[in-house]
Amino acid sequence: MPKQLLAALLVGSAATAMVIGSSLPAGAATNPIRWNTGGAVWSTNQGAVDTFVDTGEVTDRGLQGGLARSGWSSQEVRAGLSKSYTVDLIGVSGFLNSDAGVKFLKNATASYFPYASMNTYAVQALRSAIIKDAADGAISAVGIMRALPVDFRLADSCNTYTGAQNICAEGRCQPGTAQCTSLFSWYVFLPACIQANQVPNPLDARLGVGRQSAQRGMW
Repeated sequence: MPKQLLAALLVGSAATAMVIGSSLPAGAATNPIRWNTGGAVWSTNQGAVDTFVDTGEVTDRGLQGGLARSGWSSQEVRAGLSKSYTVDLIGVSGFLNSDAGVKFLKNATASYFPYASMNTYAVQALRSAIIKDAADGAISAVGIMRALPVDFRLADSCNTYTGAQNICAEGRCQPGTAQCTSLFSWYVFLPACIQANQVPNPLDARLGVGRQSAQRGMW
């Protein structure tokens, strides 16, 4: 391939990534999880989640309850939240802005969405967090959580929201258990699903570079 074409492709890819990154809101969520049951709300702040991921210490009542209802051990959740997945920013953005990606995001925000606007901007808010975390070429559950632009709530109220999340882990969670519905199970599977569904980067195809196979494990 001529060096001029290679250079043009690289510049084009970098420029596109910069445009995508610059259009994102800065992460502003103070409480990435507000546990909303009926009329009661308990807020878990990012610091409590970070402490748990970094040290294993649980310092928050809501976090403790969420872990107990996750369907996994605390150690498994901690490992899943911090696990990193290699991604391509252009590929991730391409998927999340496609029809299939929008459907995925709507399905992913069944009961977990912005605290104030609820479903109105759920797709946009989650998409912005994923793309922001993907800007450095890797994503993780805790990274996505840190990039949320606003506080999110897990809603279980008014017979409208059940508090159950749709887990993108067919065959990897035990049917009929919290492994297939809990918020933390949803979070730890989310980055693996994004990695698996990212669209091929045209630059890789033109350069004959193969995409790294999606990482498959428990999450």
